[in-house]
Amino acid sequence: MRIALEVVTLIVIGALLLMVAQEMPAFGDPANPVHNEVSEFYLENTQEETGVQNVVAAIITDYRGFDTLGELTVLLTAIAGLLAVLRS
Repeated sequence: MRIALEVVTLIVIGALLLMVAQEMPAFGDPANPVHNEVSEFYLENTQEETGVQNVVAAIITDYRGFDTLGELTVLLTAIAGLLAVLRS
C-alpha cells in the first residue's frame, strides 16, 4: 500500500513538472520575461543615480538593499541554527 502511494505521488509530481515545462517560453524568444525594461533601466541609469561604476554592486546595495538584508538574515539564522544543533 505504501509503495503504491509513493508511485502515485511520483507520477503526479512528474505530470505537474511536464505541464509546467510545456508552458515555458521558447529559448531566445524576445517576449520572454527576462527581456523586459528593468535590466535596460539598470544599465542606463545606474551610474547617474548611484554614482557607482559597478552595476552589480549598485543593484545589490542600492536598488535591492532590503532584499539583500532579508537574504542575509535568513542565512545568519540558518547558520545559528546549524551551530546550535552541532554543539549539542
